[in-house]
Amino acid sequence: MNLSSAAQAILLLTCYFGKASNESVKPLSNGEWGRFALWLKDKMLSPADLLVANPQPLLTSWNDNRITTERILQLLGRGHSLALAMEKWHRAGLWVVTRSDSEYPKRLKTKLKNDCPPVLFGCGNKELLHSGGLAVVGSRNAVEADLLFTQQLAAKVAAEAITVVSGGARGVDEAAMLGAIKQGGKVVGVMADSLLQSATSAKWRQALMDGQLVLVSPFYPEAGFNAGNAMARNKYIYCLADSALVIHSGPKGGTLNGAEENLKHQWVPLWVKPSSDPESTNSLLVAKGGHWYTTDSQSLNADALFSAPASAAMEHRVSEEQQQLFAPADTTEQLAVTDFYKFFVISLSKLAANPVTAEELSARTLLHQSQLNQWLKRAVEDKQLLQLQNPVRYQYMKNSR
Repeated sequence: MNLSSAAQAILLLTCYFGKASNESVKPLSNGEWGRFALWLKDKMLSPADLLVANPQPLLTSWNDNRITTERILQLLGRGHSLALAMEKWHRAGLWVVTRSDSEYPKRLKTKLKNDCPPVLFGCGNKELLHSGGLAVVGSRNAVEADLLFTQQLAAKVAAEAITVVSGGARGVDEAAMLGAIKQGGKVVGVMADSLLQSATSAKWRQALMDGQLVLVSPFYPEAGFNAGNAMARNKYIYCLADSALVIHSGPKGGTLNGAEENLKHQWVPLWVKPSSDPESTNSLLVAKGGHWYTTDSQSLNADALFSAPASAAMEHRVSEEQQQLFAPADTTEQLAVTDFYKFFVISLSKLAANPVTAEELSARTLLHQSQLNQWLKRAVEDKQLLQLQNPVRYQYMKNSR
């Protein structure tokens, strides 16, 4: 591999070149590297400046209890191990992108700041790392119906030239990736383990050769399964995408934790497929801020997945109105079978009982302006709303139901 000096230094400081148990010193974690990189920048140094015969004089003012100067020097002294590992990985078709490279995905830098991984190992079309797309995630042990839905949905997404981002694990992740590939779509697979093995697997070989697929991992390419890595990997799936859809989340595990982490940090909108599985925690994710996605895979509207979902405040108001309209039906069940446009129309009976401007509706519903304008136009065409002029205002048509 043609690695820059900066890339070589970052690899030496942050990566394993063999099994962790065989390493004499532990590489810097994401957070540790972030602190050290900021110190280098403050001292107007580049990682490449450390690749000298004796870097110790450059580190005289460095002081950190966890990242000792001795540890840094030991890590920098692993040049022979780096060379051997790079040669082996290069023969298998792997490449390396570091945070100092222009090819590093900006989405990770923007969303994760100093917590983004300093190094990404990968194989396949690295341009796909910049394409965004839809993250499709779910349990390893999802039922057959969910796997079929996933394959069909991924194929529809691929047909609309939207990249599918997933985690490469068996179950929902694999179904999403294979469904998109079969349709000729583009796929990003974020691997938690066994990248080297996956790079040579017959399952992915043709898609890698055709430029449809990129497999990427922030972890040692020969690492076996590790629960901690699997959990940590989830954030990268969300942050490489523009929106996310959870197919099935169990009562514990990576799908639930990853979705909750995304809701906490608000990286991308989170959509959730309704589930009939009593063990599913999909409804919990909606209660925490996710949004039901109720369209079946065959009538997928990809635009809806990338539009701003109805706000929680709006959904609450609409659910109260909906209880009155559909009593005695269960509100939760109604939420699972009614799309957000219908919620919007129902809410207009109160919000636009008297003439109201688009700006006032935007403030009260918290909807994105472009989404609001789209739904206002549709409601007028459906004769749910009357559009008044001079100035432009909207009023609910009482006899529209």
